[in-house]
Amino acid sequence: MKKINYKSAGVDIDAGNQAVDKIKKKVGSTFSENVLTGIGGFGSLYSLKKLLTEYNEPIMVQSIDGVGTKTIIARKMKKYDTIGIDLLSAAANDILVMGAKPITFLDYIANDKLDPDVIDQIVSGMVIACRDTGVSLVGGETAEMPDTYLPGEHDLVGVITGVVDKEKIIDGSKIKNHDSILAIPSNGLHTNGYSLARKLFFDIGKYDVRDEIPKLEKPVGLTLLEPHINYTNHINNLVKSDIEIKGIAHITGGGLIENIPRILPDLCAAKIDHDSWPILPIFKVMQSIGSIDDDEMFRAFNMGVGMVLIVDPELESHVIDQIAPLSKVYKIGEVVSGNKEVIIA
Repeated sequence: MKKINYKSAGVDIDAGNQAVDKIKKKVGSTFSENVLTGIGGFGSLYSLKKLLTEYNEPIMVQSIDGVGTKTIIARKMKKYDTIGIDLLSAAANDILVMGAKPITFLDYIANDKLDPDVIDQIVSGMVIACRDTGVSLVGGETAEMPDTYLPGEHDLVGVITGVVDKEKIIDGSKIKNHDSILAIPSNGLHTNGYSLARKLFFDIGKYDVRDEIPKLEKPVGLTLLEPHINYTNHINNLVKSDIEIKGIAHITGGGLIENIPRILPDLCAAKIDHDSWPILPIFKVMQSIGSIDDDEMFRAFNMGVGMVLIVDPELESHVIDQIAPLSKVYKIGEVVSGNKEVIIA
C-alpha cells in the first residue's frame, strides 16, 4: 500500500519553506528600528516606545482589505508583481482618510498549490510599496488549501496598522454646506469592480488579456493590472502643513455614490459636477462594451477619482498647492443640503 503523507494530500511544506527563504531578506528591508523580530515566528514584535512620544494622545487605526478578483487578471497574465502593491496601497488609503500614519502591515496569501516563485513576485511588489510608504512588513501567512481554491487561484488579504493623534482625527464631523469637494485622480480601476470588468472584457467583448484596443495605451491585461495608487505622501503633505481637511473618502467599491456619504454629517449631501474631471478611457471603453448607464458606472467604479477631500472653500488653493508636486487636483463639487446622498449632474 502506498504511504500517505501531507504532500500527497496536496500540501507541500517544503514549498512553503522555499517561499519563506525567497522573501525573508526582501521583507527585512522594510523593517524600521522598531521591529524586534524577523519573519518565521508565531507573531511579530514591534516597539511603540519611541513612536508614541511623537503623539499627545495616540490612537491606533487599523483596516483589513483584499485585492479581490483582480488576482484573476494576474493569473491570466502570469504576472504577479503588482498585486502586492495593490494590497498595501488599498489598505494604506483606508486609514489615511482618518489622518493616520501607516506603520505596520501583515499579509495573508492563500492558494490551491503554493508556488514559491509566485509568492516571491507578490511579496516583492508588496515590499516595494511598503518601503515607499515607510511601512514595516512585520509578518504574514501563506496557506496552501487544495479544494478550497480552484487550480491557480490566489486570495490576497492584508491588515494595516497606523497611528493618529486624537485631536487630529479626520472624521467628517466639521463638514458643512458650501464646503468644496476636491478630487485626486486614480489611474484606473485600482482594486474595485473587477467582477464587472472581467464580464465586460472577456465575456461580452470576447477580448484576450493581450489584445489591444485603440483607446487604451496598453493591452487589456496590463491596463487592468495598473497598480492602485498609494496616496500616503499626498495626505502626509497636507497633514504636515496643518491645513484643515474636514473629510477624506477613499473611492473604493461603490464608487463616489457609496463612499462619499460615509463621511458626510446629517443634513449634508454632495453635489458633483460630472464634467469637472477627465473620465479615464478604460471606463468609457467598458461603458461602451456593455451599454451601461451612468448610475451603474458611478456605483461600480471610481471613474477616475481615487481620493475625495472636503475643505473650506478658502483653503482650496492651499490644498492644490500642497498636492501639486505629486498629482493634479480637481474641484468636482460642493456640499449642499441633503441627507447623505451624492447628486451627480
